[in-house]
Amino acid sequence: MTDKTAPGALEGVRILDFTQMMLGPLCTQTLADLGADVIKIERPGKGEWMRSMPMIGEFVGGDSAAFHAFNRNKRSVTVDLKNPQGREALLELAKHCDVVVENFRTGVMDRLGLGYAGFKAANPKIIYASGSGWGSGSKLAEEGWPGQDMLIQAMSGVMYNTGRAGDPPTACGTPVADFAASQALAIGILGALLARDRHGIGQRVETDLYSATLNMMAQENFAVLNQDIELERSEAGVASCWNDAPYGPHPTADGWVAIAMCPLDKLGGLIGDDTLGSVDPWVERDEAKRRIDKCTATKTNAEWMAIFKAADVWAAPVRTSREALDELRAHGSPRLIDMEHPKAGKITAIANPVSMSETRATLRHAPPGVGEHTDEVLGDLLGADTLSKLREAGAI
Repeated sequence: MTDKTAPGALEGVRILDFTQMMLGPLCTQTLADLGADVIKIERPGKGEWMRSMPMIGEFVGGDSAAFHAFNRNKRSVTVDLKNPQGREALLELAKHCDVVVENFRTGVMDRLGLGYAGFKAANPKIIYASGSGWGSGSKLAEEGWPGQDMLIQAMSGVMYNTGRAGDPPTACGTPVADFAASQALAIGILGALLARDRHGIGQRVETDLYSATLNMMAQENFAVLNQDIELERSEAGVASCWNDAPYGPHPTADGWVAIAMCPLDKLGGLIGDDTLGSVDPWVERDEAKRRIDKCTATKTNAEWMAIFKAADVWAAPVRTSREALDELRAHGSPRLIDMEHPKAGKITAIANPVSMSETRATLRHAPPGVGEHTDEVLGDLLGADTLSKLREAGAI
């Protein structure tokens, strides 16, 4: 991601970015990594409110680690959205842009005069992409439910499907709804760009956390819809409502090892339980899990991995985030990228996961300071006179 000379797949695409939190910023960062010029619109002075949200009680160079994680390769412009001249300047900017992206609550941008109709009037071929919690016009949106990742996990079934039977509902260890929706929105934008180039049309693109999360559980939800079943968690800790045993973590003498989808007769022969194969892997999956646990506790992770690798069993040690990242650092993995930040110094982030042979993802600059590029962007696109008038009006 450090090769700045490689052409970007989205080079020449300009995006006006009104996003905040994770859904929108991760979407636009994905496109920025691929070469798009992303202009992030922030509040004068304070910037996006995610900047001021400490992660684990700390900041990195004065901003939240979450902000740094989702806002590289963007330029920051500060505009007061409630200032009439500021709104006019943003609509004028749209004439120089291909895409507008926002993830405010449904209706907020319309009330500000910055909805799809306003931007389409300024640029008929504009692509206006929105991400929300529940989807515009949906029953849950109309009822006013707050659209936040953990609440989506709760409402969609994810939380009830995670963990063991008898345990409280268990949230995932990362915001899976935000991630799923961010990538769905990015895919929608790419499709709309292709449609514009082939058919000469702009359009509105929408996704929401709830729809993306339901889609993420497509296989489980298909079974519920078509097999007339209730998904039930395992008492012993099989890791999925959907899978039979073995599927999940098992204790070892010095940690845990995860085993996935191995015939019980084969696994039993390897771990010293010769009658394990007589257990029904679905109906008796809890019994199978407990029997496997009892056997795996007798050897270390390293000993089991040597056995399982030789037998071509799908297995892996259960590691902490620190252990996984330390391995990447030790091997100089391209999955990590280093950036120089004016306040934080050297910071390290997870690289864009997409690999392209001719149009690589690149690192052009670190996450921006609040309004760092206001003069640069507005001066270049709207002109020095307009920039001066906006300053005089207090719009920027």
